[in-house]
Amino acid sequence: MSTAVFVAGTDTGIGKTHVSCALLHALRMHGQRAVGMKPVASGCLVTPAGLRNDDALALIAASDPRPDYATCNPFAFIEAVSPHLAAAAEGAEVTMPPIKTAFAQLAQNADVVLVEGVGGWLAPLSPTLEANALPQALGLPVILVVGLRLGCLNHAQLTARAILADGCRLLGWVGNAVDPAMDRYDDNLESLRRLLPAPCLGVLPHGLAPAQAAELLDSAVVALE
Repeated sequence: MSTAVFVAGTDTGIGKTHVSCALLHALRMHGQRAVGMKPVASGCLVTPAGLRNDDALALIAASDPRPDYATCNPFAFIEAVSPHLAAAAEGAEVTMPPIKTAFAQLAQNADVVLVEGVGGWLAPLSPTLEANALPQALGLPVILVVGLRLGCLNHAQLTARAILADGCRLLGWVGNAVDPAMDRYDDNLESLRRLLPAPCLGVLPHGLAPAQAAELLDSAVVALE
């Protein structure tokens, strides 16, 4: 029986993929077969092999065993906009059945499946689905990535409250230093530790590659055991 977790973010562009890849490396360092999944991705390149998204490719590269692309990323769209808009532009719509099927396939060959969200907690996926539908439908606990920058105290608290209000379990949060020049960095970290209703599972400094950042996420690995 495999373990699985959903990686959510306080916003888009705050390092969900960076933290997800670091966590995959950390799990593998602890002897786990860890596989990443990006169910929905907008902002893809057209290649001879089909549409390819950089975040999904990064997750695949950090995984062992490495999944095939279509299983990792069942819904891929060209335009780098909200998924519901990108899908509509291609006459498509994100639905849960293909995601559930791909997730089950990944779980058959992994000890841990890490499912990375898209955008923030309520990013629209279709006219009837938002990003929170992914952990709800798959029954996954959540790790929240907090982008450490001005505004993070508000964004983190709102997202944590939404996660709990939607009936999901918040395992903890990981701080990701997206702004190396953030004022009062240590004070903000201390505030997050005090304000958020879940433990800090690690803090990743700016500019550290995922493989090197993995050793800073031991607490996240323990939370998944």
